[in-house]
Amino acid sequence: MDASAPDLFDQARTAFDRALQRNFKGLEYFASSGPTLGASPKDLLIQRGTMNLYHYRPMSDEVYRVPLLLVMATTNRGYIFDMVPGQSLVEYLLKAGYDVFMLDWTPPRRDEKSLTLADYVLDFIPTAIARVQEETGEEEFSLVGYCFGGVLSILWAALNPPISTKNPAPMKNLVCFTTPVDFSKMEMFQAWADKRFFDVDKLVDTFGNCPADYLYTAFDMLRPGARIAGNIRLLDNLWNDEFVKSFRMFDRWAGDTLPLAGEYFRETTKKLMWDNQLHHGTMEVAGRPVDLSAITAPFLHVTAEHDHIVPSAASAPLIEKVGSTDKEQVTMKGGHVSLVAGGNAIKRLWPKLIDWLGERST
Repeated sequence: MDASAPDLFDQARTAFDRALQRNFKGLEYFASSGPTLGASPKDLLIQRGTMNLYHYRPMSDEVYRVPLLLVMATTNRGYIFDMVPGQSLVEYLLKAGYDVFMLDWTPPRRDEKSLTLADYVLDFIPTAIARVQEETGEEEFSLVGYCFGGVLSILWAALNPPISTKNPAPMKNLVCFTTPVDFSKMEMFQAWADKRFFDVDKLVDTFGNCPADYLYTAFDMLRPGARIAGNIRLLDNLWNDEFVKSFRMFDRWAGDTLPLAGEYFRETTKKLMWDNQLHHGTMEVAGRPVDLSAITAPFLHVTAEHDHIVPSAASAPLIEKVGSTDKEQVTMKGGHVSLVAGGNAIKRLWPKLIDWLGERST
């Protein structure tokens, strides 16, 4: 008898068992609602229009003096920072002794279509910072922005430079994840936002706010086959509870895209996607010129090696434009989302963030 026969029998038995589990797990998948996301205990400090400021409850007896404010991108929900226990950046930071706040967003109402970039940079962010300072009794804070949350953070930071070396601005540290600065290098976004074919004025004037479905489709077009491939991988791994849980978390977050206030969308499309003003140094917010070299706080920028949303070429120039002497750019394995959440983030980004901030948060 062929010596390899037992191996073939074992392989066949494993394949049969997994096929059987896929059938049972498939029924379970469609009957359940998936894991609860964003469940770390927190208090809502501010709810005003599209802006929400949360304060997470401590998980450590000893807490760093300098609080941490997370700024989420305006296109997605902030629970990417707080998926489930054991896979939550917020939980990781809290257990490491950080006092964590998050500036998150909800869909703008129809009567908020007139919100502009200035409302986010010169109103929402400073209002959140003032409340963090009031809540903690500390003037200094660290700002951490993800994707376009990073853009908003650097715009605010550039417009609030230190007055002098004896009277510095209260921002202790600035951290950005996958933050674009050269929008001409976001080639797929450039393709669908090409001013020759895309009438942003007509879209905003017609809908008021930019519909979430439009943005979701734009993100989906960056990798047209990814959703089909993902569903095939899900079908193949329905027997694996951990895979299914992870798939459901990320799939739900990716589909939970937010609409954008109309004037804000119009302004960012023209100033950033079309005119690339941030890269060229001609950007203004409410008539105030943005000079990234005015940012002098310690600065960390982390980019993802396989980022299909903000390619390295779009984010790499930021480190040279920022005026800080203590600054570092790190490129890590992973994609735009896996950089900040999931197994890859747990092994790479999170420890780096803890180490970098720990040296600068006393």
